[in-house]
Amino acid sequence: MKYDVTVIGSGPGGYVAAIRAAQLGKKTAIIERYDSLGGTCLNVGCIPSKALLDSSEHYHNAKEKFELHGIELKSLKVNMPQMIARKNDVVGQTVKGIEFLMKKNKIDVYHGHGSFKDKNTLSIAKEDGSTEEITSEKIIIATGSKPIVPANFNYDKERVITSTEALNIDEVPKRMVVVGGGVIGLELGSVFARLGTEVEVVEYMERIIPTMDIDCSKELMRALKKLGVKFHLKHGVTDVKINKKSVTVSVQKRDSEDAFSINADYCLVAIGRRAYTDNLGLENVGISTDDRGRVEVNNHLQTNVDNIYAIGDVIRGAMLAHKAEEEGVFAAEVIAGEKPHIDYNLIPGVVYTWPEVASVGKTEQELKDAGVPYKSGKFPMKALGRARASTDTEGMVKILAHKETDEVLGVHMVGPRTADMIAEAVALMEFRASAEDIARMSHAHPTYTEATKEAALAATANRALHI
Repeated sequence: MKYDVTVIGSGPGGYVAAIRAAQLGKKTAIIERYDSLGGTCLNVGCIPSKALLDSSEHYHNAKEKFELHGIELKSLKVNMPQMIARKNDVVGQTVKGIEFLMKKNKIDVYHGHGSFKDKNTLSIAKEDGSTEEITSEKIIIATGSKPIVPANFNYDKERVITSTEALNIDEVPKRMVVVGGGVIGLELGSVFARLGTEVEVVEYMERIIPTMDIDCSKELMRALKKLGVKFHLKHGVTDVKINKKSVTVSVQKRDSEDAFSINADYCLVAIGRRAYTDNLGLENVGISTDDRGRVEVNNHLQTNVDNIYAIGDVIRGAMLAHKAEEEGVFAAEVIAGEKPHIDYNLIPGVVYTWPEVASVGKTEQELKDAGVPYKSGKFPMKALGRARASTDTEGMVKILAHKETDEVLGVHMVGPRTADMIAEAVALMEFRASAEDIARMSHAHPTYTEATKEAALAATANRALHI
């Protein structure tokens, strides 16, 4: 079979690229090595983790807040198998939605491991041992990423686990060690902390979520400590030993001889992800990769082989589903002869803990390092009537604007529903709005987004109204 465009990988970047190519009139195919479409995000990433995050938050609120609201419960308990079953149902519905979209857009779906035979020929190895070949004028690599697990961690998928296995634990652990204070580790760590697990986080850097603004790190750490999460910052793991029903994690302080061990039911490894190009046959077509194994692309997302493109986690940049989606559309439109655009500075980052963390643009440290003159405005969630009404008073909104032009350069939020609130900042920054522009927009009262208006007022001659 011959196609105009073939996409390898059906994650958010891949399936979106296929849909856009089909919309543009291209005969399109997609290759997925697993039985279900959707990639890591839909099957063992974004969607199932958010399902568990919401379930655990419901339980935590019932346990800690319902009585305050005048709601009394007896015999409250966690039914972990049901929680996992609901999560699986959410995943199943979402995957079926992608299958429908493939049919709707007349995209041919191939299941099996795709690899390059030459620049226009792909071999698909199927589970039954058979192979099939297809040819394609253009090919988009969207094979995503896999968790990084060092050999000395003794990863067995039972006691030493990654996010994939953590999503299917069918009982609430007593103790869990989370290695890595980034997005994935903190999200899943917070799920189990809210369900009653004693969680300890080991992070090699000086702070959690180290790529985000420092005020976000401080606010989130404060909130997670209230949940009972313990932190070992500037510490690294030297060894992990697996026992029959537990693990022993050896930890050492950075630049020190101080060391100790933590015994737990599970060790969740969340220290990052690597580009997944295993057995892709890149050597058969001479595609270049960088020192981190990522496929190298130019500004058109084109590899050094002119008819092959790459998007998402398998290339440079933040490993975010929505970044991959933007690149999927971009690559399809470039192939169709259009002239699309992506502003990587305006791709937001989100941590789906509770409170949520959301950020777009430059951090304060980045502005300092670049020597950009700036001003900052902050407003705490606890000063909002809406936040007090819902008992979600942790967090703040911080706006960074250019000191001379007042253009908004970065927006950083910690609080309830900031994952949704950040879209306002993205939209305004897309049109190069000033802090004054945000300050003069009417925000409905009472809402969480009033914190954005107040932070903008604080950044504009320090004129916040409610603090």
